[in-house]
Amino acid sequence: MNFPILSAIIFIPLIGAFFIFVTKGEQKNVERNSKYVAIFTSLSNFFLSILLWYFFDNSTSDFQFIEEKKWMSGFINFQLGIDGISMLFILLTTFIAPLCIFSGIHSIKFKIKEFLIAILVMETLMLGVFCSLNLVIFYLFFEGGLIPMFLIIGIWGGPKRVYSAFKFFLFTLLGSVLMLVAIISIYWITGTTDVIRLLDGRIPQEFQYLLWLAFFSSFAVKLPMWPVHTWLPDAHVEAPTAGSVILAAILLKMAGYGFIRFSLGLFPVASDYFTPLIFVLSIIAIIYTSLVALMQDDMKKLIAYSSVAHMGFVTIGIFSLTKQGLEGSIIQMMSHGLISAALFLCVGVVYDRYHSRMISSYGGLVNIMPKYALVFMIFTLAALGLPGTSGFVGEFLVLVGALQKNILVAVLASFGVILVAAYMLWLYRRVIFGKITNPEIKEITDLNKTEIYIFASLVFLILFFGVYPKPLFNTIDISISNLINNYQADLSFHLVKINN
Repeated sequence: MNFPILSAIIFIPLIGAFFIFVTKGEQKNVERNSKYVAIFTSLSNFFLSILLWYFFDNSTSDFQFIEEKKWMSGFINFQLGIDGISMLFILLTTFIAPLCIFSGIHSIKFKIKEFLIAILVMETLMLGVFCSLNLVIFYLFFEGGLIPMFLIIGIWGGPKRVYSAFKFFLFTLLGSVLMLVAIISIYWITGTTDVIRLLDGRIPQEFQYLLWLAFFSSFAVKLPMWPVHTWLPDAHVEAPTAGSVILAAILLKMAGYGFIRFSLGLFPVASDYFTPLIFVLSIIAIIYTSLVALMQDDMKKLIAYSSVAHMGFVTIGIFSLTKQGLEGSIIQMMSHGLISAALFLCVGVVYDRYHSRMISSYGGLVNIMPKYALVFMIFTLAALGLPGTSGFVGEFLVLVGALQKNILVAVLASFGVILVAAYMLWLYRRVIFGKITNPEIKEITDLNKTEIYIFASLVFLILFFGVYPKPLFNTIDISISNLINNYQADLSFHLVKINN
């Protein structure tokens, strides 16, 4: 394909944001036209990503649709390309972005034009992360996403939005400074920041440990892992619904993608060495944050802590370094992206109507919002990993992969599954069932047509991939097999070198 489809997918949202920026006229007309441009841009990009998936070759692990342009006098090249792992994250991003726009159109009451610009710019930066084949370009996209998210939280967030926005920004920026130092060091050691060349070559073992820790400092905060997860609940609670959806569904996955692409791909010896550390932190995250979630009375905060627990399963799967574990971690990230988006949208529905996130404010909603109760039930069951939903596929494979690596890790992670079921069912029972104790919520209306369409699309994908995940496996299978083979070959090479 001669058409630069990756550049198109990355920059179409930015072009849409530019058109919204230059739109002028009466405020009502500007807001209306901005909404149309944002919807058209995001949906066009989603259909273009489906076309990309259609032309994607599942039979090879090589990077495809490669684009390369000289930049900075050839010192750094602007390189794009994808494999099976990247492909799924691109699809997830372009699917979630229109949902955020539809949600924001109905919930944001001021500066709608600026809000839509921030969402579209955010989409461009997130897509750039998954397409970059140069470490410097990856870093620019990876860190660039902080700016629109900072603005989304800080301008359209709740009462403590400024505090939460700065906490989010400082936490994530601090870890990423070390990654920048590591990227400069890699250029000094190897003479390149080209990801393809770095994956084909071997970074000397004596440098891998510090470089791995530098990348880990950035990915661990953004994932987030325990104990650097404290920014996430605050950010979720204060962010508008669309901001929470992007944060949980896409932003966290950028770090998971980074672990797979760079920590395993570039630093195999260090990854093997630090695997026990990852397992310990992941188990603590799963059990500790699940227990904390059980104590929450704020729906958003409960779901935020559940995200930390689910990301613990992701890191266990990644560093199990088995095919089942790695495939399970990617499926888990895809599934969590859909389910967490759905749960935050569910909270947004009742918050827009009653302006409270407190669990105690509700109860008996099944009597006045039966459609809402039905979709909330499906998303709750998917979050706890019920067979037949996408949540089960990823968790099951992660546990199978962990069992092959370390039985104790698998057993402790399984205990986390029980805790997830406990706090999700506890949340659903208190919000949906029982008698209506708060007479004010009797005036709440059920889902409107737009909300039904949004939730129907999420329900369909969660159930479809829960029953038939083959399209996802077909996309990532060859790439994961190649990653594991290269990982094992690198470990063997360094082991032979040490013995000699």
